[in-house]
Amino acid sequence: METKFFRRSFLYAFLAIGATFTGCSDDEFADVDGLEPTLELATDHVRTLGGYEFRLAGTITDKDGIRSIRLSCPELNLDRTIDLFQYYSEVQYEYTLDYAFTVPEDLDGDNFNLKVTVSDVGGRTTEGIILITMDGDYEDPIITNPSGEPIVVVISEGVLSPQSLTISATDNKALDSLSINVEGYGKFMAYPTESDPRAINYSLDLSNLPVENKDYQTTIIAYDTLLRTDTVSCVISVTDSPDYEKMYLADVATEEELTSDVFGVPMLIDHTGAFQYSARYYNRNAGTEISFIPQKDSFGPTRYGLDSADKSKLSKEADAEPIVLEESNVYYQIDFNIATLTYTMKTYSVNEADDPWPSSMVYGEPTLDKWNDGGSTWMDFTFGMTSTNPTEVNPFVQDGNNPHLFTYDDPIYLRANEQMHFIIHNYHTDQWWDFVSWRSDSATDPEVFGYSTKSAFRNRSYSGPTTGEDIWSEPVVKETGNYQFYFDSHLGRAKLVRVE
Repeated sequence: METKFFRRSFLYAFLAIGATFTGCSDDEFADVDGLEPTLELATDHVRTLGGYEFRLAGTITDKDGIRSIRLSCPELNLDRTIDLFQYYSEVQYEYTLDYAFTVPEDLDGDNFNLKVTVSDVGGRTTEGIILITMDGDYEDPIITNPSGEPIVVVISEGVLSPQSLTISATDNKALDSLSINVEGYGKFMAYPTESDPRAINYSLDLSNLPVENKDYQTTIIAYDTLLRTDTVSCVISVTDSPDYEKMYLADVATEEELTSDVFGVPMLIDHTGAFQYSARYYNRNAGTEISFIPQKDSFGPTRYGLDSADKSKLSKEADAEPIVLEESNVYYQIDFNIATLTYTMKTYSVNEADDPWPSSMVYGEPTLDKWNDGGSTWMDFTFGMTSTNPTEVNPFVQDGNNPHLFTYDDPIYLRANEQMHFIIHNYHTDQWWDFVSWRSDSATDPEVFGYSTKSAFRNRSYSGPTTGEDIWSEPVVKETGNYQFYFDSHLGRAKLVRVE
């Protein structure tokens, strides 16, 4: 499936081209110093991979004048001569080499010598050799936990209960180290094991923090062996009155599943008052286990589930049990208070759930008033992701059991470090904007997809999230792979999750 939902940045080789060279005959040449050209390469070793671009850079000088630079490596199918007489009308005595080259995808071997030969106008030459090896690393390490959100440590009865924060990082090749600086508390270092050089998992003990209300600015830096980095800054907040600004519903079992998505996992729920939250969730299969977490990328140090001794109440203790959703193909609404640890839970059917567009419009049927003029022309009502305009919408497939749930038949293939760029919008043949449309609450970290208040077709009784902002979603993909997109038009929530 072709994807059009991200921006790519391409580098191109550049040669400054002057006026047409008027000529310089050999008869006019006279030696100035009789020496070979000087070649200073920026590096004598380039690490790269098939299909990626690298740059050859350096400085060339010659008092007699530079004639040409030849770049040669048969294994890379590279044989390029840069004739300066072709590009400049005057003799060049200094030249800055900056040449971009893309490595062929299908190469035999893992190291090659690239020869740089510089000739001056007197025919003297200088050679330089650049070692090209196929061990490049174009991906930064990734700190998978924590995210940049506050980490709250609660004072209970005058003490901090024993708890720790797991700090995790991965790299596609090999990690060098993990640095943790908790200002006012301490600096810590962690290293990978020989058995798994691509991962570090470090447990930071939080129970020894001073028992006082205080915020600790924390900086975590992951280094790989080529000194590429990823940095996360967050606050560790010690408090006796936690009222988390954000709370999430987690319906996955592992921390890897919490962090392997592009966005949407776990699902942001509503903060309805002091210590009060409300979660609405579509349960596809009976027996789904959920819990609530205030930190986005980890189940610790705080996780709310059922009190094992009294399941009419919630608990945030280590032995708290998950909440089990027993009914399938229904929406659940769970309201809870983390101060009193009380909760209520109810269900409603997919037929009772509403959408933000008028009920007269049926997805996949000719119910969209094409010109919004009372029905002179009708077209099929569909919507999906677009990175440009409604004529290039890739329509979703509607779920057979839940008419508010939409996805694609095929996963989307995305590469690490690619930046997506999309909104959700109706398809239209003539770029008629905003019949139905959704925008995200954040460009880089979308969590809520609000129905656009500028949409021409609206169900005025719809109580889900809406927005007047024109924010396009532009998250950056962490890891290369296949991803499945899901969108719930009733909840205004979407997720893009890794699939095999």
